[in-house]
Amino acid sequence: MKYTETKLKGCFIIEPTVFEDERGYFFESYNETKLTTILGYTPCFVQDNQSKSQFGVVRGLHMQTGEHAQAKLVRVVEGKVLDVAVDVRPGSPTFGEHIAIELSAENKRQLYIPRGFLHGFAVLSENAVFFYKCDNSYHKDSENGVNPLDKTLAIDWKIADEHMILSQKDQEAQTFESLRLKSI
Repeated sequence: MKYTETKLKGCFIIEPTVFEDERGYFFESYNETKLTTILGYTPCFVQDNQSKSQFGVVRGLHMQTGEHAQAKLVRVVEGKVLDVAVDVRPGSPTFGEHIAIELSAENKRQLYIPRGFLHGFAVLSENAVFFYKCDNSYHKDSENGVNPLDKTLAIDWKIADEHMILSQKDQEAQTFESLRLKSI
């Protein structure tokens, strides 16, 4: 496995070594020892989630806060997405900056997103099955988020506006400025 730290400290792209032949392929999708070596601590994943979405769906930008904050290890099992992480860690030198990485069943990349990040993705293929591990259980009262179309963040979701599909909750989510003011 190859681990590459992004411009957002603690956020890693993980590229597995894939063994392919006429029968198909094999790869190691998770190795606690290797991830611990890279992170400097052992993540304890307690919940797995999976979603299926159609082209144009944008999910996010979501996070949990406080004692229920979550680190995530995300990947695509079927299809292709643009995966986005936004640093909202108070005092971080990259606060408000984001990365956007294409994850697909074909490239088998994963993204490790530490606690303190907003997260979302846009489906770029006809359908996509998205899978992720969390190091903390879901807690409804700790949900937080920002509208994925927030002008301050200016994320290029790689989907034309007329083809985007957002939930009502995401459309009504707060602005990045509102979140920033709460974190000061």
